[in-house]
Amino acid sequence: MLHLLRTASFRPPSVPARTILPSRRILQSFVSSHKSDVYTCHSLTSSQFVTQPYACAYSNGAKRCDTSLLAVATEEGSVMILNTSKREDWEFESQRTLFQPHCNGIFDIKWNLDDSVLATASGDKKTHLASVETQQVIQVLQGHSSTVKCIAWNPSHPDLLSTGSRDGNIYLWDLRVATDRENTRTSESASPLGPVMAIDAAHGQEKNKRGRRKTTPLPRSVTGLLYSNPYTLVSGGSFDGTLNMWDLRQPQASATGKRTKKHDPTIPACTSPTDPTMLHGARRARGLMTLCAGSGPTSGLLFALGADNYIHAYDSSSLIPVESITHPKMLSSFYVRLASSPCGRWLASGCTAKSGSLFLYDVSNIGRLSSTIPPTTAVELHGQTGEVGAVDWATNMIASCADDRTVRVWRPDLDVYQDCIAHPEERAWEWSWSTEAYPN
Repeated sequence: MLHLLRTASFRPPSVPARTILPSRRILQSFVSSHKSDVYTCHSLTSSQFVTQPYACAYSNGAKRCDTSLLAVATEEGSVMILNTSKREDWEFESQRTLFQPHCNGIFDIKWNLDDSVLATASGDKKTHLASVETQQVIQVLQGHSSTVKCIAWNPSHPDLLSTGSRDGNIYLWDLRVATDRENTRTSESASPLGPVMAIDAAHGQEKNKRGRRKTTPLPRSVTGLLYSNPYTLVSGGSFDGTLNMWDLRQPQASATGKRTKKHDPTIPACTSPTDPTMLHGARRARGLMTLCAGSGPTSGLLFALGADNYIHAYDSSSLIPVESITHPKMLSSFYVRLASSPCGRWLASGCTAKSGSLFLYDVSNIGRLSSTIPPTTAVELHGQTGEVGAVDWATNMIASCADDRTVRVWRPDLDVYQDCIAHPEERAWEWSWSTEAYPN
């Protein structure tokens, strides 16, 4: 059953008041073929045959009904590009692209605006930009002093992106700064590019505990980034459920030619007034693992997966927490990710439990106090073993990555689902589906 807690008695201005009929039955019909929807993560090293997937991302084209290209990043620093378009069980998998931009684990991967470049955030403290066409590293972004945890491309400019790190800093990068692109075609000749703006200790620093010797305070990790518009960046951290909003516009020059001080880009323009991780019986604040933005019916909302095993919804303009949802079996960790569907109606979350569960949520009516429809139960899908970490949506499908070194794709198919329910023993050899019993 889905548990829901309202944490603010208002509806975000950008969320329509009209109630949308729930779509749990659609989510319940998601199925996955054992033969054509499972992809093994092959290793590039001679010491092992398979490797664990850490992150995944569908291309922007896949979210617009184009070819369903999925980039999967692994613990050994390799990247696979899979074509997950639907095929028959007897058809061979399309040829995959496999290359290795890092020699350390990749914790986030993102396509640029035109799907020509992949950005990868790694434990080697660097972000690499690789050409999808040539599979060569064309630029190295260097400056963080610890693991790079998250990446966000500017939604309106192909040369701008931001990264967040375990060192607590947010860096902004402008690829136009590279003076000679002809010398940055391969990783061997690519000169590292430095950030054009730094937001240090974006979510503060850990305080020294009483009775301990004075030591340098440690920064709080930045674990999630997204652009709410081309000039505004929202970040989440590992310490608590507070979001920060950053205005990235530099101070403008006045008529006399002097720089004005209208704002400091390194001071948050807005901060969440309350921490939703403290609102349901918690003794202390818990951090956030990942952020995603709503769209369509949820376009006025931001979503964050917390270490308190809740998904928290925030108003995108004020960062005020709106509602919190969860499932009794959903357990989160800093390897578990959250993703929003292209239609904006659904969320998907992995789970740190060893049961290999994927959870789908209908969030169409979050923030609508006028709704007379009760919150629906989440759909739990079983098809893998171990922790399900990275997840992402494309049009009419979702991919999940698990500790069993596989990527599984799920698609809505009511006929197959009903057949599986009617003949579970026979269909278990061919399909995975939701086996939970739901009220009508």
